[in-house]
Amino acid sequence: MTAFVRGVLAAAVLYTLLVGCGAERRPDAPHGPSPGPSAEAASPRQGKPFRNTAPRFAPGPAGLTPVFRRAAASAAGTGRTVALTFDADMTADQGRRAAGGERFDNPALIATLRELKVPATVFMTGRWAEEYPDQARAIGGDPLFEIANHSYSHYAFTAPCYGLPVIREQEMRSDVERAFAAFRAAGVRNVVPYFRFPGGCYDDTALRAIGPAEVTAVQWDVVGGDAFATDAHAVAEQVLSGVRPGSLVVMHCTRSAAPATEQAIRKIVPELRARGYRMVKVSELMRTSPLGEDPADAP
Repeated sequence: MTAFVRGVLAAAVLYTLLVGCGAERRPDAPHGPSPGPSAEAASPRQGKPFRNTAPRFAPGPAGLTPVFRRAAASAAGTGRTVALTFDADMTADQGRRAAGGERFDNPALIATLRELKVPATVFMTGRWAEEYPDQARAIGGDPLFEIANHSYSHYAFTAPCYGLPVIREQEMRSDVERAFAAFRAAGVRNVVPYFRFPGGCYDDTALRAIGPAEVTAVQWDVVGGDAFATDAHAVAEQVLSGVRPGSLVVMHCTRSAAPATEQAIRKIVPELRARGYRMVKVSELMRTSPLGEDPADAP
């Protein structure tokens, strides 16, 4: 074999390796939770929460994932603060609906939050980040927001849960880690180690299963009531009637399933400010409440 031929073969092998390593790997449609951790999700660098200074709670007994529902009203520094959170939902098997024109994003809501200068935490599914990578990257790159994990698939982690498909226990951790991997693939920044169960449904089995993912589960004490609502005034009234110091409000960033949210925010934010409330991200609310929840104030 001549030196020239050997050189050509070596170059071909090198090119194949480089292309193979750089190729994008996306699940084939229909999208769904992986049967186990993918190579990307299994890697500690890829599968763990992004490292930053956001606080999180220590695991509970027997390795149970800790749960944060609201800040303790008595916590030093909490004051009249409230965290507005928005779930960017997209279930793993909704790709065909998105391809048919259904919109699971809500750019007008994000624009309004920016216009009103409202800090917020967006709980995003990995499938949403795959569908709208530019938006996911823009939201994560804005210091007004932080991105938290809402699973990859938006399948239920226990049943029953609003009719959602149920994920198997052995897939729960990989589904959480797969969402973090999807954020990385989309170039999302400012990701915090928080997780919200789809539908808010969980049990001890689920808390134990996702323990190795090293997240704090974040629930809420005020339901926005914007899911499938069309009356923005009613949504605003529900939020405003439930908020108290240290509250954590759940709403949605999904145009097709929560069309009234953006208009409701235009009513909610000025009224909260008139009442002396300061809106903060979950990380700040958690930082001022190291115990997580004051049992005497629990709803």
